[in-house]
Amino acid sequence: MKGNQNINGVLSKLALACLVCRLATLSVSAQKAQNPIIYADVPDVSMIRVGDTYYSSSTTMHLSPGLPIMKSTDLVNWHIVNYAYNTLDTGAALNLANGANAYGRGSWASSLRYHKGTFYVSTFSGTTNKTYIYSTKNIEKGPWKVKSFEPSLHDHSLFFDDDGKAYMIYGSGKIMLAELKDDLSGIRPAKKPQVLIENASIVAGPNVGLPTEGSQLFKINGKYFLFNISWPKGGMRTVLIHRADKLTGPYEGRVGLQDKGVAQGGLINSPKGIWYAYLFRDFGAVGRVPYLVPVTWTDGWPVPGDHQAPDTLNLPANKSLIPGIVSSDEFSRKKGDRPLPLVWQWNHNPDNQLWSLDKRPGYLRLTTGRTDSTLLSARNTLTQRTIGPKCSGITALDVTNMRDGDVAGLALLQKKYGFVGVKSEHGARHIVMINAQSGTPAETLEIPLKQTTIYLKASCDFTNRADKAWFFYSLDGKKWVSIGSPLQMVYTLPHFMGYRFGLFNYAAGKTGGYVDFDFFHISNTL
Repeated sequence: MKGNQNINGVLSKLALACLVCRLATLSVSAQKAQNPIIYADVPDVSMIRVGDTYYSSSTTMHLSPGLPIMKSTDLVNWHIVNYAYNTLDTGAALNLANGANAYGRGSWASSLRYHKGTFYVSTFSGTTNKTYIYSTKNIEKGPWKVKSFEPSLHDHSLFFDDDGKAYMIYGSGKIMLAELKDDLSGIRPAKKPQVLIENASIVAGPNVGLPTEGSQLFKINGKYFLFNISWPKGGMRTVLIHRADKLTGPYEGRVGLQDKGVAQGGLINSPKGIWYAYLFRDFGAVGRVPYLVPVTWTDGWPVPGDHQAPDTLNLPANKSLIPGIVSSDEFSRKKGDRPLPLVWQWNHNPDNQLWSLDKRPGYLRLTTGRTDSTLLSARNTLTQRTIGPKCSGITALDVTNMRDGDVAGLALLQKKYGFVGVKSEHGARHIVMINAQSGTPAETLEIPLKQTTIYLKASCDFTNRADKAWFFYSLDGKKWVSIGSPLQMVYTLPHFMGYRFGLFNYAAGKTGGYVDFDFFHISNTL
C-alpha cells in the first residue's frame, strides 16, 4: 500500500510538472503573434516600410470611401489611418442606381509604394475600365491627388526602378510590363507593353486552374523578384516567385509556398533586416485574412516559412482588432471630428443628402429617398467588418418616423445575408428577421412592435469555419430574445467579401421616412 502511495505521489508530481510546463508553453505562445495577423476581411495586401513604420493597403471593391491605408509599428497590430479616395468614380453601378451594382467589382488589388518622399497607391477597376494612381506627401492625413487612365491593368504592381522610371507589371497567366509616362497619367505611347513572362503558371505544374495573377515586384540587392499567386487544378492557392537580373528578364521561377492555401502578397523587412512574406488566406465567411510568414534566403531566393505557413510568429502578440479595424460608435461628434470613424464604409457610393449626424445630435439618421425591394438594392447602408473568431454587434433604433413600406435594422451583409429589423406597413410596425441563405430573402418571423425604440443584435461564430449567425431583439436593452432562424453564412464570389455589419433603412412605399440609430456597439464575443 505504501509503495502505491509513493507511486501515486510521483505520478502526482509528474502531472503537476507537466501542467506547469503546459501553462508555461501557453504563456509563451500567448506572448507571440498568431496567424491570421488580422482575423477579418483585409485581402490583397500591399505593404511598405518607411523608417520603423509599416503601412499597408487593401482591396475595397464596392465600398466607399475606398482603398484603406493601415499603419503598424510591429507588423502585427494595425489600425486604419486613412483612405486614398472618398469616391472612386461615379456611374449607376458604383452609385447602386437604376438596377445596377458593383458587388464584387469596383476597385481591386492595390499597390502601395514610397518613392522620393511621396507615397503612391494604385488600383484598377473593371467597372470603369480605368487604372488609378493616388499620391500624397502625407499618407496619414493627405490630401491625395489622382491620375487615372485606360485601360484597367489587372492585378498590377506599381514599380519605380533605380533610374526613376515608373512601370506597371500586370496580367493573368501572361505577365506584362508597361512603362508609364513621367507624370504617371498613362502608359508611355512610344513604349508598347511587352510580355515579361509568357506563361508564369507553368512553374506550379501543368494543371493550370487559376492562371497566375496578383503581381508584386521588388528589387533586392540588384535582383528583381516577382511574387504571384496561382491555383493549380486539384490543388491549393500557391505562391510563385520569379527572379531576374534585369527588369525585362529573362525570369526564372519556382514555387515559393504551397501550404493552407496561404498566398498572394509580397516581401517586407524589418529595420533589423528580418524578412517576412505578407499573404492572405481564404477563411470562410469572415473573408480573406492576412498572414505573415517568416522568410529565409537560400541561394539568393526568398524561402517563405521553410515552405510552411506557421500558426505563431516571434513577433509581439496580437492585440484586439477593436478599435483599430472595427469600433463601437456613439454617433456623437465634436467640432473637428471626422464625420464618421474610419472603420465605417458605405455599401456603394452614398447619397450624402440622405444621412446625417447633425439633425439629431448623438444619432445616425438614415432617410429614404427612393424605393427599393431588398436590402441588396438599398442605398446608404453603413457597414463595417465582422471579426473572428467571434463577434457581436448591437444597436438601438428609433422607428418613430418610419413610413408605410419602410424596412430598417441591423444586417449581416453578403449575397446570402440576414437581418433583424422593423417593418412598417398598414399603420403598424413589426419586428422581423429576414434570412437569405437560400439565395432568396425569406421572412422567418414577424412580431408586433408597440413601442418606438427597439434594440437589435447580431452575433457571429467563425470558429473552425462554423460561419453561424444569430439575431436577437430587446425591448429594454437588457433582456434579449432570439428571433428567426440561424443564418448559415457563406462567402460568395458575386460579393467577393467577408460578411459585414450593416445599418440600413429603405422604402418599399412612400419615401421621406427616417430612422435614428442611437449607437453601434461591437464586441469580440457572442
